[in-house]
Amino acid sequence: MKKNYILIIGSNSFSGTFFINYLLKKKFKILAVSRSNDLVNYYSIHKIQKNSNKNNYLFYKLNINIESDQNKIISLIKKYKVNKIINFAAQGMVKQSWDYPLDWYKTNFMSQVTLFEKFLKLNQLNKIINFTTPEVYGSTKGWINEKTPFNPSTPYAISRSSLDYHLSAYFKQYNLPIVFTRTSNVYGPGQPLYRIIPRAIYSAYFSKKMFLDGGGVSKRSFIYMEDVNEALYSILFDKNNHGETFHISTNKLISIKFLVKNIFKKLDNNFNEFVISSEERAGKDHVYSLSSAKIRKKYGWIDNISLDKGIDSTISWFKDFSTTLKKANLNYNHKR
Repeated sequence: MKKNYILIIGSNSFSGTFFINYLLKKKFKILAVSRSNDLVNYYSIHKIQKNSNKNNYLFYKLNINIESDQNKIISLIKKYKVNKIINFAAQGMVKQSWDYPLDWYKTNFMSQVTLFEKFLKLNQLNKIINFTTPEVYGSTKGWINEKTPFNPSTPYAISRSSLDYHLSAYFKQYNLPIVFTRTSNVYGPGQPLYRIIPRAIYSAYFSKKMFLDGGGVSKRSFIYMEDVNEALYSILFDKNNHGETFHISTNKLISIKFLVKNIFKKLDNNFNEFVISSEERAGKDHVYSLSSAKIRKKYGWIDNISLDKGIDSTISWFKDFSTTLKKANLNYNHKR
């Protein structure tokens, strides 16, 4: 069966590169679009090079904040007969969104409104997945389902919830073939070092100080990206789920402090010596507890990789690339 190209927007993100590798191994053809010129992690770049060739992986550096680049994306969709899109594009980071809120609103909402307006005029699309976030709910109480009202508490979360509202209206008004996924904290080999798991590994491996916002009392569910890929694949090829939302999450919560302590223990280092409690960041949500009962029932999806096994895999990657990673920038690099 001839396979159309699948468009991945935000292709050079951690989640984007992981899912591209997953699809390449299944022999799908990928049209990749990102405003970043290079793959951001030291894991996926090798995987993509291994699994791709000039016919099944095409990359274009395009910025959705630029109108002419949006038009180029539309031209590429037409040229390569794309009928499925996965949208990973988003300005991340909660803390920094307070410093430059307009940048978050531009990338995560306004620019995407104009891009999706162009998508509406195409007749060839049969599925768009908008890969979004539990932060739209704010801090949760008990395990919540997909019908829980939004209660965003930061500029980042407001920008993401605004787009979700907008695209939901597009589905109701125009039958836009949109599906929403809200995923708990993803992790795995190659994740940028400013994220909590690789940052803790870096600190423990190189015996460097690290700060823990609010002492690490907040709780999260961490899910290995390969498990997320399995969920996304099921959703992508279901012809009857337009307009639906799916939570992709484990059933376990863990405090950030306990998580970091465990990583230090695995690397035989002293948590109390190198980890320093710092002031909680503004608008920090205490917990995101997403019930994933819906996706488990509908597709028989399960999370196969335990946190313990996933961290071991991430540590193994880190050790393999430790010489390069020691020179890498630990800080988030803001882009406009």
